[in-house]
Amino acid sequence: MADSRERGKVKMKTISEIKEEFAGLDIIKYQEFRNRYQEDSRAGVQKLIEQSHKKEAALEAEKLRTEQMKVYEHRYEDLGYLCGIDEVGRGPLAGPVVAGAVILPKDSQILYLNDSKKLTAAKREELYDVIMKEAVAVGIGMAGPERIDELNILQATYEAMRQAVSKLSVVPQLLLNDAVTIPEVVIPQVPIIKGDAKSVSIAAASIVAKVTRDRMMEDYDKIYPEYGFASNKGYGAQVHIDALKKYGPCPIHRRTFITHFV
Repeated sequence: MADSRERGKVKMKTISEIKEEFAGLDIIKYQEFRNRYQEDSRAGVQKLIEQSHKKEAALEAEKLRTEQMKVYEHRYEDLGYLCGIDEVGRGPLAGPVVAGAVILPKDSQILYLNDSKKLTAAKREELYDVIMKEAVAVGIGMAGPERIDELNILQATYEAMRQAVSKLSVVPQLLLNDAVTIPEVVIPQVPIIKGDAKSVSIAAASIVAKVTRDRMMEDYDKIYPEYGFASNKGYGAQVHIDALKKYGPCPIHRRTFITHFV
């Protein structure tokens, strides 16, 4: 009789097992999780239920924030394809300036898009893959150190942006630019101050440009390891400046940017 009762009992999961279950859940399954464990009074389980509420609230807040970054996209959506444009690398002492041009689908549901500088490297990499997969079109342009020295950084940036637009597989009807109006472009443009924090299209372009340039600088670090390019990305960190003074410039340094150091 005792054996029969034992067989009829359902073994209670340990806290560790429930934590593992929770960690593997998609957020849409949280309500189901709460229904299953709401009668479990153990503190560890109740803490997980509380976490599920907080994560759901955070997701809803992110959806709202993202929607607020679509003001310009909604304003001009009737025009057709809208392309966000941004650049990365105007300030470094070494490496190229890189521009990204991204056309997102009108119904884009990509979350966490933001000014690339406000995101962790891991988050940028994650979003880069999503953008490259879901975007209608992506164009990348760049101007190297020699071109920057020849033209000046502003004109080289414009050149990189024009190149990025030219590499799009479809022609946009409007460009949403981070702060600038690009010369010699016939497509209508809307410059938006701090646009990478106000437009999902510009934010996507910022992320694509940043990840592209960071990867290039990490590759350059293998060729010129003295300067710490993998960590400083060519910017004027002290270790970079010290290396410049000790070893002199390498081929990817911008000669017009380093006159105070060599």
